[in-house]
Amino acid sequence: MSRAKLAIIGGIIIVIGVLLNSGLFTVRETEQVLVLQLGKHERTVREPGLHFKVPLVQNVVAYDKRVLSVDPPAEEMLLSDQKRILVDAFARYKITDPLKFFQTVRDEQIFGNRFGNILTSTVKEFVAQRELADLLSDQRNVIMEAIRDGVANETDGFGIEVVDIRIGRSELPEAVSQTVYERMRTERERQSNKLRAEGEENARRIRAEADRQQVEIVAEAQREAVSLRGGGDATRNAILGESYGKDAEFFEFFRSLEAYKETFDAEGTTMVLSPNSDFFKYFGSLQGGRDRVTGREVR
Repeated sequence: MSRAKLAIIGGIIIVIGVLLNSGLFTVRETEQVLVLQLGKHERTVREPGLHFKVPLVQNVVAYDKRVLSVDPPAEEMLLSDQKRILVDAFARYKITDPLKFFQTVRDEQIFGNRFGNILTSTVKEFVAQRELADLLSDQRNVIMEAIRDGVANETDGFGIEVVDIRIGRSELPEAVSQTVYERMRTERERQSNKLRAEGEENARRIRAEADRQQVEIVAEAQREAVSLRGGGDATRNAILGESYGKDAEFFEFFRSLEAYKETFDAEGTTMVLSPNSDFFKYFGSLQGGRDRVTGREVR
């Protein structure tokens, strides 16, 4: 075989190898691929592996099908109370329709810049409706959900899905942070003093009410005691009066015994009386004679 024929055969083999190489492409597990024929969409390949395309006529464009991120620079924004705040927001998204994505933005990096602008403007819009306290409270999650919905509406035609949006950092600019913190501290102290004063006032009112009830209860108890004592004395006097009517001598003797009891029960009592005093008239029965009460002979 002549050298010319060998050269021709070798050239043909090389051409076939080049064509075969250019006609095969690999799809990774993290990719989704558009097959374009003369610039027009031919098919979309999402299955990983080795695939074939028509050499020189068809070409492929690959997009990542994982969750991607957009993290624009922190931006100074104006709150509803006219305070300025430095907000750092970021977003997570994934390409769900690669053909629509190709037709609208084509390149992921170009879209990242565009998406960053949409995110920043949407965050500004919602932050302008809120106060600083909202971003530092439970309202923060509500705000982020509203921002996510707003960004999703703005990017609906790009063939992507907004997975999540977060406000990573929200703080005051250095120039105004100290003034605002001092104002917030003063306001918290004012509220604390107000609550403390209200608590002390409630405590005084409760103590005054308790003292009033105590006085009323003691007075009522004393009135009941006086009433019961008066009732007892009246009953006692009635009984004694009835006894006096039946036996005056016994009544006088009984009253003398009560007087002896009260007198002799008292400690340290000194009495100076005449032996003939009527106070001791019933002691005479101890020396003999008749009992002045019963009339019997006593020895």
